[in-house]
Amino acid sequence: MLPFFASVFWNVEPTIFTAGPWHVFGMELGPLTPRWYGLLFMAPFVLGTFVLSHIYKSEKTSPQWVDVITVYMLVGTIVGARLGHVLFYEPAILKDPLEVLRIWHGGLASHGATIGILLAVWLFARNNKFDYLWTLDRIVIVVALGGACIRMGNLMNSEIVGKPTDAPWAFTFPRDVEHLVPATHPLPAGAVQVAAQPVTLLDGTRSYRLLPAGTPVAPDAPMAVPRHPTQIYESLFSLFLFGLTYVLWNRTKERTPRGRLFGLFVVLLFTFRLLVEYLKENQVSFENGHFFNQGQLLSIPFILIGIWALLRSGKDPRNPYGYAPRDLDAPTTTAGPPAAAPLAGRR
Repeated sequence: MLPFFASVFWNVEPTIFTAGPWHVFGMELGPLTPRWYGLLFMAPFVLGTFVLSHIYKSEKTSPQWVDVITVYMLVGTIVGARLGHVLFYEPAILKDPLEVLRIWHGGLASHGATIGILLAVWLFARNNKFDYLWTLDRIVIVVALGGACIRMGNLMNSEIVGKPTDAPWAFTFPRDVEHLVPATHPLPAGAVQVAAQPVTLLDGTRSYRLLPAGTPVAPDAPMAVPRHPTQIYESLFSLFLFGLTYVLWNRTKERTPRGRLFGLFVVLLFTFRLLVEYLKENQVSFENGHFFNQGQLLSIPFILIGIWALLRSGKDPRNPYGYAPRDLDAPTTTAGPPAAAPLAGRR
């Protein structure tokens, strides 16, 4: 089937534009190179405020709380994602503490981001008299939207690619220099030959130069072959989760069983993650040769947590729906205490 489409040739520039060098307080800081990944990483924090504001207003909770929880979420996501990458995939970075802070060098882990979000929401709920699971049930709707955006950012970076395939929707990623394969003659349909010598781009990243079409196949020239666009698979599934969790919330709103949306989201997301990893190339070398890679091993505990939340959702007779300050028409500082939970749950 592949020759009909010859795959999608994905050679998109990861930077939006390059300007510079730019100066701050008289110091030259090099070229300004904003990336699509950064834009797509921040987009859900902006778009999510509209979604979460609508949810809070619908449940008589002031949308002023959205700004507060967004700050918690932003810090938790970035810190968790970076530390997760360092601890789960590249612990050698800990030898250079400053490198841990250089997130612009790449290296963010979604499982670490999940842990960071769980801790951030717990702190928000504790400090502002929200029920923890009530807050998670609403926040996962926004997190699903964020997952869709971030995976599209991975696509723009030509990273987290899938294994080779002859599917008609395959993508060829010549910029993914870590997964080039030895050239063969003739080149497979959809494959492209690249230069053997790497080049350095203006922003310091390394790439490979494409060879003109018709260049004789050299034995030392690697090639990019059609692969599963796993970034798109995960992005589309996240959009499905966004629609599913929103529709389920919209049916019950303040009478949503406590923990049900969170449990369902976690089980579906990480089950899909566990399965889609079989279509991906391993991210680090120590994963090679194992039945489960690191992403799959890290997904299993979250699936178990989600199952536990589903089994217990709405089962607490004293607090079946969770609680939040019902302060839509009152100042944010008048958040009600948890003792008002049963009344809030019956609304």
